[in-house]
Amino acid sequence: MTPEKSSTPRRRGIYLLPNLFTTGALFAGFYAITSAMGGRYETAAVAIFAAMILDGLDGRVARLTNTQSKFGVEYDSLSDMISFGAAPALVMYLWAFSSLGKLGLFAAFVHMAGGALRLARFNAQVETDDKRYFQGLPSPAAAAILAGFIWISIEYDYDIDALKYAALILTIATGLLMVSNFRYFSFKGIDWKGKVPFVVAIAVMLGVAFVMAQPQTMLFLLSLGYAISGPVFTLVMRRRRLHRKT
Repeated sequence: MTPEKSSTPRRRGIYLLPNLFTTGALFAGFYAITSAMGGRYETAAVAIFAAMILDGLDGRVARLTNTQSKFGVEYDSLSDMISFGAAPALVMYLWAFSSLGKLGLFAAFVHMAGGALRLARFNAQVETDDKRYFQGLPSPAAAAILAGFIWISIEYDYDIDALKYAALILTIATGLLMVSNFRYFSFKGIDWKGKVPFVVAIAVMLGVAFVMAQPQTMLFLLSLGYAISGPVFTLVMRRRRLHRKT
C-alpha cells in the first residue's frame, strides 16, 4: 500500500516582514543612484547610510521573528550588491571621476567588482567561517567610507578637483579590502541581551550623542577606523603565531 497523500497543499511564499526591510535597503540604494544622477550627492550619501540601517535590521528581525529563509538570504545579497556595491561606485564616479576618463571608470569598477566578489565568497563560506570574524571588509563598511567621504566633502565645501585623486585611491582601496584575507570583527559574539555596567550605558549614550552631533564626520571616521582595524588585527595575530613558533 502506498501512503495516502495529504489533501492539503503545502503553502509556498516568502516571509513579509524581514523582506520589507530588505526591499527598503534596496530602494535606498536605488534612490542613491538616481539622486547622484540628478546632482544631489549629499542626498545620495545619506541614502546609502539609510540602506545600511535597513540592511542591519532585516537579519535581526528575521531572527527575532524566526522567519529566516533561503530566499531571504539570497534577496539580501542582491540588495547589498546594489546598495553597497553599485550605488557607492556610481555615486563616486558621477561626483568625482567623470573628468578622469578611463581611470575613474576603473576605480569605480574595482569597488563594484570587489563588492560582488565579497558577497559571493561570503555566501559560499557562510556555513564554514568563524562567526566571530569576517574575511575581508564587509561591503556596508566599504560603502560607508565612500558615502562618508562624499558627505564630509560637501558639508565643508571642499574642492572636488583637489580631492579626486584621494577619492580615487580610497575607492580602489575599499574594493581591494573587500576581497582581501584580512579578518574583521563581526561583533556577533556580543551578548546584546546581557547586563552591562552602568558606565558602559553612559559611554554608549555619549557615543550616540557624538555621532548625532557630527554624523558625516563621525560615521566616516568610524568606518575608516574599522577598515584599518582588519590589517592591523591580522598582522598582530600573525606576529603572535610566529613568536610562538620560535
